[in-house]
Amino acid sequence: MAIADNDRLPSRLDIFGTNWFGYLARTALTFMFWGSGLSKLLDFQGGMAEMAHFGLEPAVAFNIAVIITQLGGSALIILNRHAWLGAGALAVFTLLTIPIAHNFWAMEEPMKTFEFYVVTEHLSIVGALMLVAWKCR
Repeated sequence: MAIADNDRLPSRLDIFGTNWFGYLARTALTFMFWGSGLSKLLDFQGGMAEMAHFGLEPAVAFNIAVIITQLGGSALIILNRHAWLGAGALAVFTLLTIPIAHNFWAMEEPMKTFEFYVVTEHLSIVGALMLVAWKCR
């Protein structure tokens, strides 16, 4: 059921229309990306080890690419500047992690079920990023 414009809260009470709420929402949405990117930046050796663990060589190049994608995409969304580009980059990145790191179809239980749920969460995040790209057009 859609809410008509005249059913909305008075503007003083409408936090959804405020700039700070937009920044908060975009920061929360991208937390998994900028948190991971900062972690890989601050612990570069650990980030390289993660890349090597998933067979991504040269690990240094992949770690740099992931950091740029995660931090750059997050910044574009948070700052609401070319947010469609940041959302697209993070969505593609998230989809690519599924066959690389979360290939539940090739795993045994109990990891198979665990990774399946991770994939469903990833698909939900991709849907949210699609919404960002659509809304900022």
